[in-house]
Formats: sequence, C-alpha cells, structure tokens
Amino acid sequence: MTGGGGGLSTQKYVDVEEIRDGVIVLKNGSLRAVLLVSSINFDLKATEEQDAIINQYQNFLNSLDFPIQIVISSRKLNITPYLDFLKKKESELTNELLSLQLSEYRNFIKNLTDVSNIMSKFFYVVVPFYPIESAKGGFLDKFLGGKNSQSQVSRKRELFETYKNQLWQRVDHISAGLSGTGLKITMLKTEELIELLYNSYNPTTNSSSIIRGIEKVELR
Repeated sequence: MTGGGGGLSTQKYVDVEEIRDGVIVLKNGSLRAVLLVSSINFDLKATEEQDAIINQYQNFLNSLDFPIQIVISSRKLNITPYLDFLKKKESELTNELLSLQLSEYRNFIKNLTDVSNIMSKFFYVVVPFYPIESAKGGFLDKFLGGKNSQSQVSRKRELFETYKNQLWQRVDHISAGLSGTGLKITMLKTEELIELLYNSYNPTTNSSSIIRGIEKVELR
C-alpha cells in the first residue's frame, strides 16, 4: 500500500476495493463489517458463571446461519503517548516532591518498556455479506463498474444502501449474541477500518493501536 508507481503493482494483491460508511467493499463485490470485541478473564469467573458463558456462546454459534471470521491481532504496545502525558503533568506540578516522584515513575515505565516486549491483543469479528446476484452482470457491474451516468450512480448508491442494511442486521445479531456472554462490542468506523487495514498490510511501520486508541473507542 505504498504510494507512487509501486502502489499500482501492490494494490493488485489487496482485496479491498474501497471503504465507505464503515463498510469494507471487496473487489468481488462482497461487503465486510469489523467488530472490536473486548475480552473477559474466564478463569476468574465462578463455576456457575463459566457454565453460563459457555452455554450462551454455544447458543450464539448455533444461531449463526452465515460465516464469521475471528481475528486476533497482537501489536507491540506504543507507550509514547502515555509518557508524553506524564511529562506534561510533571511540568505542571508545583510540588517538587510530587514532580520528582512522577519523574521517577515515568523513567520506570520507560525502562520497563525498553527491556520488555510488551504486547497488546485486539480481538475482532469480521462480518461478511455476499450479494445474491451473481458477479457476472450482477452486483459487480451495477455497483463497481458500468457507466457513471446519473441513473447509474443513483442505482449503485441504492444497491449499496440495500446491502449495507442487510449487513447491519447481521452485525446487530452478532452484537446481541456476544453481549449475552459479558463481552462488549463496537463496530469500527471508516477511519478506524483504514488504520486497521494499513497496520495489517504494513506491520513494521506502525506499532500503535487504531487511530483513536482502544481506550477511546466506545464499547457498547
């Protein structure tokens, strides 16, 4: 996903056609939504709670009549923003003792992350939707290709909205099912999807979390 002439040769290996309205449109015409899912410490739950979680998850899986993809992403924790925050707070303190303690704490955190490979894990559920129409003369031609007349543009938008709404129904079904297990779910928006895909195709260029940071993504 580099720029310039190299980008053209690279893009043919990327399945994504475009990202709009929080939806990934693949080159084959199918759609994808991506849900960010929280985690729970299963081992700390009481036996009754564990059984309830297992039963609810089993019911969720049995309720699915479409495929889903579960993705676990491990990334090196980017502690720089937190260190910058501490440094700013340190400069604002008027109490010399508190400022010294905060400085020592900041150095401790920095040294700890320098010698340790601290990783953070992110859990995603990828929800697909495949248009019923065949690729030949169907959804692809009407949505991705064809002439760009006003009627064609309106028709493409209409098709996209129709399929997107059906995708949203699947998202709601998955959110309801997983929420019953105690997990929190949020759907990634366009900006976050772009960041996620960029980091996936360029794993060595950026080790940070998604654009707003996991702590700023509202979980419902």
